[in-house]
Amino acid sequence: MRSATMLKFVSTAALTLALAASPAFAQDKPAAPAPQQAGPQTPQTFVKEAEAAYGKALIEGAQADWVYATYINQDTEALTARAGAKLTELQVANAIQAAKFASAKGLDYDTTRKLDRMRTLIVLPAPTRPGAAEELATLGARLQGIYGKGRGTLNGKPINGSDIEAAMGTSRNPDELKEMWTSWHDNVGKPMAGDYAKLVDLANQGAKELGYADTGALWRSNYDMTPEAFAALTEKLWNEVKPLYEQLHCYTRTKLNERYGDAVQAKTGPIRADLLGNMWAQEWGNIYDVVAPAGAGDIGYDTTKLLEAKGYDANKMVKAGEGFFSSLGFAPLPETFWQRSQFTKPADREVICHASAWDIDNVDDLRIKMCIKVNGDDFTTIHHELGHNYYQRAYNKQPALYLDGANDGFHEAIGDTVALSITPEYLVQIGLLDRSQVPSADKDIGLLLRQGMDKVAFLPFGLLIDRWRWQAFSGQIKPADYQKAWTDMRLQYQGIVPPSDRPADAFDPGAKYHIPASTPYTRYFLARILQFQFYEAACKQAGWRGPLHRCSFYGNKQVGDRLNAMLTMGASKPWPDALQAFTGSREISGKPMIRYFAPLTKWLQEQNRGKTCGW
Repeated sequence: MRSATMLKFVSTAALTLALAASPAFAQDKPAAPAPQQAGPQTPQTFVKEAEAAYGKALIEGAQADWVYATYINQDTEALTARAGAKLTELQVANAIQAAKFASAKGLDYDTTRKLDRMRTLIVLPAPTRPGAAEELATLGARLQGIYGKGRGTLNGKPINGSDIEAAMGTSRNPDELKEMWTSWHDNVGKPMAGDYAKLVDLANQGAKELGYADTGALWRSNYDMTPEAFAALTEKLWNEVKPLYEQLHCYTRTKLNERYGDAVQAKTGPIRADLLGNMWAQEWGNIYDVVAPAGAGDIGYDTTKLLEAKGYDANKMVKAGEGFFSSLGFAPLPETFWQRSQFTKPADREVICHASAWDIDNVDDLRIKMCIKVNGDDFTTIHHELGHNYYQRAYNKQPALYLDGANDGFHEAIGDTVALSITPEYLVQIGLLDRSQVPSADKDIGLLLRQGMDKVAFLPFGLLIDRWRWQAFSGQIKPADYQKAWTDMRLQYQGIVPPSDRPADAFDPGAKYHIPASTPYTRYFLARILQFQFYEAACKQAGWRGPLHRCSFYGNKQVGDRLNAMLTMGASKPWPDALQAFTGSREISGKPMIRYFAPLTKWLQEQNRGKTCGW
């Protein structure tokens, strides 16, 4: 997330609140512009004053957003409205002034970089005309409120978002899955369609005032390269990993056909979306039991059962995550983290359960917000969210405009890199798994397949969310075609289809939180690529000699030192500098991911021999 979203970050494993990623709500009156110095203003004095005002607004926004996220009602919505709209207007004013100063001659590095960041930090820029910020804020509030209060049904009875996610992962009844999928998309997505089109139009007006073709072009300008170059980079990375996805899709489809029969899942063509163990078919690990081959598929242990057997609760799971970072040499989390975080879902009020990591004061008021269930997925998610928190604390001495990751993909990738180290060896090291239970080498395909069902399966989904939005923002996709374009793109990239035909007035994109929250999503695609690059580098630094997918760098202080060197940079340098500090390379590459999954790729090709792959 950008702007006030420096304070909190979204998890791909469980997703999140991203209120300040957009100007979220209406306010009573327009906020005052940033304080101005008397007399002629230089670029340097402007940056100093604007940065101070921005840092203050970030904290105010985070405080209001936290209350709203953990206590949803009309009053907290109004409170966070004022902070969200105030921040948006401040950012717009700063961005317009920054554009005027950007062409000045002889600017020093930091002034130039901060002027650039001021123009690209805004996710949804409101037009400067009176009332526009309030209108955009109100739309954002309504969209996120619809999602936060959303319900689907199971056997005709209402079921909330957190519970429906869990049920989609465990049910193997295709009728139940179809009901949950369809009811969630109808109840949550469809009511958003009109407001979303208005939001796109308003944000585009604001982006054009800042000199961008549309809001999508603004988003793509935030990666130390041109929008065109960034789009080309993501396409290059996708093409590097696409063959692996196609093999996994082919194998998974075969197994689903064997399980459900031709009437539910055909042997050829796309996969029915609701059968993949996840509401959005973005990660498929929940159906590992369906696809696991005899012998090779049994990895020998189940993390959920290990946690239950050892009496883990939400607090103990978070303590384990903290322990990983402590083992690398990072200081323990502050006591306030344990006092102020939301670990479990309160019984007395509406909250947004999607996992997120927060730094309220940009110093040490770190928190996570989750509705933790004792299972392997949430154990992984906790490690991911804490990755955000430790990144936030590492760069907390940077100026306000550098309080961010090297790029947003970096921020997501740190926790994912640690989560990759949740290997059998790590589980032994922390006492969850007995050494005698560590799967032998003949279980490697099972280990890799289980990882691939999440990591590889996610790749096209991580790419298409913003591909769809870029085209919606550019006008290539018209509001009347939002649903058709979404369904077509899901087929094109993921090779999946809805469980039944979708009406033209549906709005399935809205059923994915990051759409109503206006949280840019390509960061998660980048993170899936970067985490393997970071992981491979960490394992080399740790001197690991075995198969890469079994590596754990738990307890290695050298890795911790190198990692901290990258994290403390925040956004003060272009992302290739940060990448080089940890990995030695200045280029993002999909090749480490390919190397990690090389044994699985070979095995999948053997399993798919004679099959008609593709869709």
